[in-house]
Amino acid sequence: MNLTLWQAILLALLQGFTELFPISSLGHTVIVPGLLNWGDLVHDERFLPFITALHLGTSIALVIYFWRDWLQVCKTLFTSIKEANVQVGTESWVSWLIIIGCIPAALLGVFLEKPLKSLFASPIIAATFLIVNGILLFIGEWWRRRNLKKLQSMPAKEQEILSRPLKSLKWWEAILIGFAQSLALIPGISRSGATMVAALGAKLSHEDAAHFSFLLGTPLIGAAALLEVPQLFHVSATIMGIILLGMVLSGIMAFLSTKFLMRYFQTGRLDPFGYYCIAAGAVSLVLFTLVIK
Repeated sequence: MNLTLWQAILLALLQGFTELFPISSLGHTVIVPGLLNWGDLVHDERFLPFITALHLGTSIALVIYFWRDWLQVCKTLFTSIKEANVQVGTESWVSWLIIIGCIPAALLGVFLEKPLKSLFASPIIAATFLIVNGILLFIGEWWRRRNLKKLQSMPAKEQEILSRPLKSLKWWEAILIGFAQSLALIPGISRSGATMVAALGAKLSHEDAAHFSFLLGTPLIGAAALLEVPQLFHVSATIMGIILLGMVLSGIMAFLSTKFLMRYFQTGRLDPFGYYCIAAGAVSLVLFTLVIK
């Protein structure tokens, strides 16, 4: 595998930073190597497993950051299975919502593996869908503002309807949010962005939408790692060391990004990320079509 230390460091920091921001980490890890003319690396059959390993680093960081949540998830799942009783609208229900929400992306990822991998090799497609992602973020921000406007003119009891807690989600709403998450199988579409927009459409609060989005991605990243990362077991010790360093750096960057975003999304808006995605996608398209051959 023709992977240098500096390539690994750049891609690791890029992956860790963009994984939780709603700007598509996968899209950036396709577009940036294309802009830097790293064709030999991108077309290596082990490039996708390497990117998946970086995702695993961010996933481990998320487990560490939300360890209390995951401990609660494991406890409530064990209890509800043991007692054969699932109570909708409780904290234990949140654990099942995470599992239900992962189903669509898991199934689509398995059945559409080959065509999705072909998309991964096209920076032009990634740049195009980055623009689409920006439009989705504008839609999500419009939903948030509309709900906020309604909240300000409603009595307290009616406000609860338009600012639901996560545990109030129905199973079919979790499925719909899961389908939104599956859009991130396309490079350029942000997983966190798509799931947050869908969660806002289900009238979750901004903070709960972000929280659910961050929790929802961890099992899928772990499952993808089980499938892809073993392809890296036969690389040289030097390359493996570089990959492990990349995973650590990606995890550290993701941890810091999560800490910032959990505060930001208490009051922050999605449209700044939408402007960035549209601008970055448009500039990349111009460069790929007119400059980079």
